[in-house]
Amino acid sequence: MKNGDLDSVDRHILYHLQQDARSTSSTDIADELGLSSSTVRTRLNKLEDSGVIRGYHIDIDYDLAGYPLYTKIICTAPIPQRDELANEARTIRGVTAVREIMTGERNVYVNAIGRDHDDLNRISEELDAVGLRVVDEQLIRDEYVCPYHGFLDDADEPTAEDG
Repeated sequence: MKNGDLDSVDRHILYHLQQDARSTSSTDIADELGLSSSTVRTRLNKLEDSGVIRGYHIDIDYDLAGYPLYTKIICTAPIPQRDELANEARTIRGVTAVREIMTGERNVYVNAIGRDHDDLNRISEELDAVGLRVVDEQLIRDEYVCPYHGFLDDADEPTAEDG
């Protein structure tokens, strides 16, 4: 499956999975779209095999799990080493996500959690030690994830009443 080869059914399946992949079965999606469960399962397998669906991820409230500090650490990496350094950052204890930015000096964003400021300081020091220069740190109060509505056709766009 090449980029952009998704049809309306594939996009609708992705939209429904984004809302709650753990509690949404292929039967639920099939009922919503007026398809058979086997058709949806076949489509899901194709989306997974092609790499469009890279995984199913848990959404953790780190504060309730005992890690009250959630921070975004913005770094600079030399362009030739950006990919390598971003991958290395993923191995640091406390790092939960790493984003590579294509342009600009602030080109690696690291999400990290910690129990206290010492944890966050250690993470910043380890990022520095691997070659990422920390240029900013932002303590995050909360983060909300929502489904990408672009997978829906214009007529299918949710309204405020839909939640």
